[in-house]
Amino acid sequence: MELCRLALDWTPNSNHIGFFVALHKGWYQELGIQLEVISPATDNYAVTPAKRVELLQADVALCPFESLISYRVKAAPFDVRALGTLFQEDLSSIVVLASDSVQSPRDLDGRIYASYQARYEDGIVRAMVQSDGGKGNLQITYPNKLGIWNTLLEGNATATWIFDNWEGVQAAQQGIALRSFRLKDYQIPYGYSPVMAVANHQLQARSGMWPHFLQATKRGFYAAANDPLEAAHILMQHVPQADCDKTFLEASIRATVPALGSEDAWGVMDTSRVQAFLDWLYQNKLEAHAWKASDFLPY
Repeated sequence: MELCRLALDWTPNSNHIGFFVALHKGWYQELGIQLEVISPATDNYAVTPAKRVELLQADVALCPFESLISYRVKAAPFDVRALGTLFQEDLSSIVVLASDSVQSPRDLDGRIYASYQARYEDGIVRAMVQSDGGKGNLQITYPNKLGIWNTLLEGNATATWIFDNWEGVQAAQQGIALRSFRLKDYQIPYGYSPVMAVANHQLQARSGMWPHFLQATKRGFYAAANDPLEAAHILMQHVPQADCDKTFLEASIRATVPALGSEDAWGVMDTSRVQAFLDWLYQNKLEAHAWKASDFLPY
């Protein structure tokens, strides 16, 4: 049995449902893998998922594609690659409360944006505002990462970045109306997120394990797609107590399913789509190096 430590990008949620279903069903074990899941709640996000891979505390991390670039431009570069993506569609958006006067991104000028301090995040949001005719003069704050959603609800920020299939569903069920702005609607070719990140040397050294890891994970995601209610019962065993609501979890899983894409293409990252995002970062002076998609993909 080969140990594989998975560092989640957030506390357990519907984005991770495939891992938890496959773990519950014993599908990793069937393929010789002992999966260990690491939640950032264990240390309140003191160590990021990708950093855990660099420190050899994890074998694979869920993270935004941008994190792969971040680790390559450090003073001591770390070659981490995308084993694959969880979703074929971007499930995220920038949101404000519908009760706020902000009607479009340009209205965010001078307003507070609660940032996760991810690489390029602030620049991407500024670019969205500018694409809509604004100046991009945001007031950016950096709250505790696991509490950022609450800063919006409590009125301590005007806008933040959410997953529509999690906070978006949660807000709808609680009667909280949101106004959402999608990056693709403002000429920003945002790539894949989250991706499964693995150190390049581990991709090669454990080349026999990764196809099995992907096989079991894909099976878990599509089992959840076929039976969201059962998947919700499984996820209830892992989410924080505040999120332990079967109705909410089932709705969140149902909102996640369309982004999986076709089963035969699950996990695949289109090179041209990755390149479009890398080119956009370079052309907008958010990244100084003109990277190629092949620098971050294992194939």
